[in-house]
Amino acid sequence: MSGRSGKYNKEKQIYENIVYLPVTAENDFKPELPSQKVDMIYLCFPNNPTGTVLTKEDLKKWVDYAKENKSIILYDAAYEAFITEEGIPHSIYEVDGAKEVAIEFKSYSKTAGFTGVRCAYVVIPKELKGCTKEGKEVSLNKLWNRRTCTKFNGVSYIVQKAAEAIYSEEGKKQIQENINYYLENAKIIKQGLEEIGFKVYGGVNSPYVWLKVPEGMTSWKFFDKLLEEANVVGTPGSGFGPHGEGYFRLTAFGTKENTIEAIDRIKNAIKI
Repeated sequence: MSGRSGKYNKEKQIYENIVYLPVTAENDFKPELPSQKVDMIYLCFPNNPTGTVLTKEDLKKWVDYAKENKSIILYDAAYEAFITEEGIPHSIYEVDGAKEVAIEFKSYSKTAGFTGVRCAYVVIPKELKGCTKEGKEVSLNKLWNRRTCTKFNGVSYIVQKAAEAIYSEEGKKQIQENINYYLENAKIIKQGLEEIGFKVYGGVNSPYVWLKVPEGMTSWKFFDKLLEEANVVGTPGSGFGPHGEGYFRLTAFGTKENTIEAIDRIKNAIKI
């Protein structure tokens, strides 16, 4: 967005100045550390679109790398409320030393249905420092505070009150009921697809189910087939970048009735 990504290679679907971290079945959906020094690292877990997670030990490798290379981790925790398994960190700050290298942010879009309302938060620890070209340390917390006070008028009061309600006892109860509802939908999708032979990922700690498309099909061809023969819409994996080709994303954000109907239609239309 600032013009530092370099030229776009249309054939490879990549920008020349960005180091890509493939997240595929070949590496168990765990991105590998860059072979070169990078300034900023973007991680999203539970991951969109794959629905997969990292353990505390996995995250520690990234924190250690960031410390060694003076990198900054941008940690997107938008889906942490969907984590159901024990031992999966809800925050990167559960890892020792992460406050020195990581910025964590989260929206209420998926947790509380705030999509479009534009309410979120970002955590910039006071321990976190950036460096000038000359190597001088700069407090990113102070820079962010200056930027926010100067360029941002804040979220509207009514939206702030709605966000506050999420943390009330009744709010937390209602939010958890919604999350459990969507996780049940994800379970229905995952089990239904596995029954007919699809290789499926995610759907346990995430509202997203990531599936391998049938052999010999691109993700867009699978999209067309699903739309035309089952009247079901999903998202082609290639829409998430070159490493998403060959995969397809389905979402649990719907009614249980529609979820069951969609899986029945896929079962009747698709033969693996």
